[in-house]
Amino acid sequence: MAEYEKKVRALMKQFNCTFVRRGKGDHDIWYSPITDRHVTVDTKIKSRHTANAILKQSGIDYKF
Repeated sequence: MAEYEKKVRALMKQFNCTFVRRGKGDHDIWYSPITDRHVTVDTKIKSRHTANAILKQSGIDYKF
């Protein structure tokens, strides 16, 4: 199964999203200046659907 976590984080950094803090469990909180909101990012993204949902919440128009 593909690991999307590194690709999602790289795309978020490319669009100036910033890491805010560690969340509960294996989640991190990121801030997206595009949508002006915080986004929860799992540290083990194995589904392209989850990866696409995170990018959509961040306001990044990219599909895996």
